[in-house]
Amino acid sequence: MAEKVTGPKSYFPSIEKRYGKPIDYWMAQLASVPDLTHMQQVQWLKTEHGMGHGHANALVGVFRSEHAKRS
Repeated sequence: MAEKVTGPKSYFPSIEKRYGKPIDYWMAQLASVPDLTHMQQVQWLKTEHGMGHGHANALVGVFRSEHAKRS
């Protein structure tokens, strides 16, 4: 049996459904603005892509967590 997804990634199915783009698309978008702070990236998703705060915050949290692992 698959483990239940928790935390920010639990938002991913609803993000894909609501905005019609895969999570990889959103990660690529965030990679285009890497020098912004967490909250600036959240605001950027909200302003430029019309995303809600919770969805934007979840994406940025995962992006920054995964990006930090690569650095």
